[in-house]
Amino acid sequence: MIRLGIDLGGTKIEIIALDEQGKEILRERTSTPQLDYPATLETIKNLIIESEKSLGTQGSIGIGMPGALSVATGLVKNSNSVALNGKPLKEDLEKSLGREIRVTNDANCFALSEATDGAGKNAPVVFGIIVGTGTGGGIVINRKVLVGPNAIAGEWGHNPLPWPQQDELPGRDCYCGKKGCIETFLSGPGMAADHLQVSGNKLTAPEIVQLAEQGDTACEQTLQRYEDRMARATASVINIIDPDAIILGGGMSNIKRLYHNVPELWKKYVFSDRVDTRLLPPVYGDSSGVRGAAWLWD
Repeated sequence: MIRLGIDLGGTKIEIIALDEQGKEILRERTSTPQLDYPATLETIKNLIIESEKSLGTQGSIGIGMPGALSVATGLVKNSNSVALNGKPLKEDLEKSLGREIRVTNDANCFALSEATDGAGKNAPVVFGIIVGTGTGGGIVINRKVLVGPNAIAGEWGHNPLPWPQQDELPGRDCYCGKKGCIETFLSGPGMAADHLQVSGNKLTAPEIVQLAEQGDTACEQTLQRYEDRMARATASVINIIDPDAIILGGGMSNIKRLYHNVPELWKKYVFSDRVDTRLLPPVYGDSSGVRGAAWLWD
């Protein structure tokens, strides 16, 4: 069976086709129509039709998107692509295409991809984290996405930072309306805001990492604060679901020192005499979202 996966992003829509062994046999991308829901539907439909014409066969269709489908209404909620919110995306696409599709959050797709044939392919329980401009998460158990009755399983970034220190309270404002969410500390902009607050210097997260490698003391201290916060935030996940592997994705996953330093810090926060959970970089990186969408039909 050919599996088609679509990554519906804020700036691009990408489609991939996988054969029965999971080998990529087609990939196309186009720009996302901005703030235009009908045009977005049409773009997705055309990508599918043209891809299947090129392949000479129909495939199953999975879609990963920012946000989630409300269990109560079937409408999109919590999407930072605001044109999708309140819209019956799955229903509209199924009517347009005349067949069933599967839709889930893009972080779930990332986790599913890495749990299926990526960094966590032999791990029964995988927690996938996307840390970039925002922060999201997904849980995969035996290669099946855990969605939950509220369709928010894995929404780790909108919990408060665990074990907060005095200078971390009450925390910065989050777009969700709360203060001190994990996302405000661990996203790329979160690291940059922390560095600006403490040092007075305005730098991007990649610049902070580069300067820390060159011996800049203030940037090194920012990275150490970041590592401790990542350790606390992921330790709370280990204390709840005890995953075999935690896999990082997004731009912040490129900070190589995290994979050594954060597990060392877990020992202070995980409620166990030892920690066997592995913290791993992704195999497929930016491609994990679209691959995971295709694997929704595994």
